[in-house]
Amino acid sequence: MNEKQLLNISSSPHIRNRKLTTGQVMLDVVLALMPATVFGVVRYGLHAFLVILLSVFTAVLAEYVFDLIAKRPNTIKDGSAVVTGLLLALSLPPEAPLYLPVLGSLFAILVVKSFFGGLGKNFLNPALAARCFLLISFGTAMTNFSVDGVSSATPLAALNAGDAVNVAKIYLGTANGVIGGSALALLIGGLYLWAAGGITLEIPVSCIVAFTLFMGIFGEGGFAPAYLIAQICGGGLLMGAFFMATDPVTSPVTSRGHIVYGAIIGILGGLFRVYGSSADSFSYAIIITNMLVPFIDKLPIPKPLGYKGGEYKEREFPKAAINLTVITLVAGLLLSGVYAMTKSKIAEQEMADSLASYQEVCPDAESFQYDSDLDDAIEALGDDIYDSAFGKTYINEAVVGYDANGEIVGYVISVTSGDGFDGDITLSVGLTTDGTVVKIAFTTLNETAGMGMRVDEDAFKGQFEGVSTDAFVLNKSGGSTEENEIDTVSGASTSSGAVVNAVNTALAFFAANIG
Repeated sequence: MNEKQLLNISSSPHIRNRKLTTGQVMLDVVLALMPATVFGVVRYGLHAFLVILLSVFTAVLAEYVFDLIAKRPNTIKDGSAVVTGLLLALSLPPEAPLYLPVLGSLFAILVVKSFFGGLGKNFLNPALAARCFLLISFGTAMTNFSVDGVSSATPLAALNAGDAVNVAKIYLGTANGVIGGSALALLIGGLYLWAAGGITLEIPVSCIVAFTLFMGIFGEGGFAPAYLIAQICGGGLLMGAFFMATDPVTSPVTSRGHIVYGAIIGILGGLFRVYGSSADSFSYAIIITNMLVPFIDKLPIPKPLGYKGGEYKEREFPKAAINLTVITLVAGLLLSGVYAMTKSKIAEQEMADSLASYQEVCPDAESFQYDSDLDDAIEALGDDIYDSAFGKTYINEAVVGYDANGEIVGYVISVTSGDGFDGDITLSVGLTTDGTVVKIAFTTLNETAGMGMRVDEDAFKGQFEGVSTDAFVLNKSGGSTEENEIDTVSGASTSSGAVVNAVNTALAFFAANIG
């Protein structure tokens, strides 16, 4: 038997049509993603285009360099790296820092794909695994859905908060979200991919149906059409169902397996969206189900045609898949249970922390009350930043402090800055009736120990106390002589600047609505 007669055994995807190549399949996927890509660039502008360009370029370059170093055949011609980079880019925020698509593409191509042997041997969808990696490692940057420096809640976040949402905006993709978030564009691309023979409809249909039923039964909005349409069109369901879950390498091989696979994704996606607290439900739902594919592939195996007798024994389920399923379910149930049991306690503790900080920054007050005019002023701000001059700062609430005789002795304004080095910084600013800063106190501070966390020391916080000014100025060189100048914490200018901007936001709100 010569070399040409040897049986070639390889992992999926398997091409049964000599005229159809892997490159042609990947080209169809790229063409199917073009509507969402073009819409995202038009909607979000140059930065979104740079995110897409960097993601695709890094993915292709990483695969080329790995093949070169490993002395393997060049595989960039099959187009799979382009698809990975494009899918990852479309699932990123429009103003994502440019290091995110670079790191994400490197992780997707090298860690998830190349280290496991290349296309056909990866057991997770590379783009989705990279997205989950970025969500875990850079949570703040991955959930910052700002446009032109103006940040607002995503439609699903607003819906979960009980606010009304514009379903038409979600469907068209003009609401805040990821670059490739247009439901209409994704549907057009998905239907093209189906018509071109790139996918079948078992996975997307079973996924969407299972998710819709789960949300109708367990979601707060029930089977209300507007609620269900918003849930289907938002949150990455359509991109996941048509472009991620249908990846031939990481999905089952039979039609019945496709239905089971899609249904599991839909149910997990609904479970995570209703009861979870993660910023993304479908990315995790799909990669978890990717790991169950060996188990799912065992379910629909038919008995051999024409078999007679009683000695036939079906192949056993792989123990690794069974163990993984049990571990995943147990871990998920435990995490959900812990979250459910501690949710109310956490809320109570947060309220207690807020009240303690209010008392700290307004010590002459015996009680605190809300004021309807101040509440209306904050509500009018919506979820937008207060003023771009102060960075990404938001007014949370404002309360009035009263003494034992019922006289107003001061005000407390709670402000959050999204410009902290390691996440959001939330602080309370105590002000006298004439606008003099009494004190500041932190309720959320997760900065770097020994550096950013030093903004909570009296040496820094004390600079604000007893100062009456329209705005403070950060002095990075130190040795301030003016009363309104704040010396930065050495090595933590980002954290220091975020605090100064938050205090200035409180002063601006006071001047506009109280003073």
